[in-house]
Amino acid sequence: MPDLLILRPQPGADATAARAREMGLDARIAPLFAVLPLDWEPPDPAEVEATLITSGNAARNAGPAIESFIDLPCYTVGEATAAAAREAGFTQVKTGPSDGAALLELAAADGVTRALHLCGRDRLIMAHSQLELVQRAVYAAEAASSLPPEAAEAVGEGALALIHSPRAGETFAALVDAAGLERRTIAIAAISPAALAAAGGGWELADSAPAPRDEALLELAAKLCQTRPRSRSGNRE
Repeated sequence: MPDLLILRPQPGADATAARAREMGLDARIAPLFAVLPLDWEPPDPAEVEATLITSGNAARNAGPAIESFIDLPCYTVGEATAAAAREAGFTQVKTGPSDGAALLELAAADGVTRALHLCGRDRLIMAHSQLELVQRAVYAAEAASSLPPEAAEAVGEGALALIHSPRAGETFAALVDAAGLERRTIAIAAISPAALAAAGGGWELADSAPAPRDEALLELAAKLCQTRPRSRSGNRE
């Protein structure tokens, strides 16, 4: 029986599962989203000073048009996104300390005044008084229309659900309700307070990680797995 239920799309789901195994946790993968590339119109590379990438999905799905920007400084959120940017060909990759807002502060502090933000179709609005963002949606994360059977089975067995974004929190909550499952029997761990808030209330147990990183989320999940009532953690009975 699994300790954790991983809902994020691939390939991130596999990366989270690998980290969980290193911590001695068993995980079941049931993505709520399928990531698809979008056609996009790149701006003139001469009109931007840097590129911002807040999800590895953007680097992986931007297609050949990204090649016009790989010589520009590239600001990324987290090491996983940085690795995806390097794989896409970026050579000047700078990793921000936490989230998109912190990344904007970092780029602005470096003197960047206009940057290309490669992002998803569904995204949080980002803005900075000293930095103009040219946003281009290069991928879409299509939500499942119903809760995957693997997910329903996992939470029924006591797995703790990992929520990697506000949209994932909102989607998971809606699909749980639509499936007729009781939130009070399900525990969740969210990557940020915003993701936790999007999931709403009524859960058996719910908490958010101290930093918006996969590693911090898994550390929180490990603690919650240990503190949950044994009657709800079937894999530890």
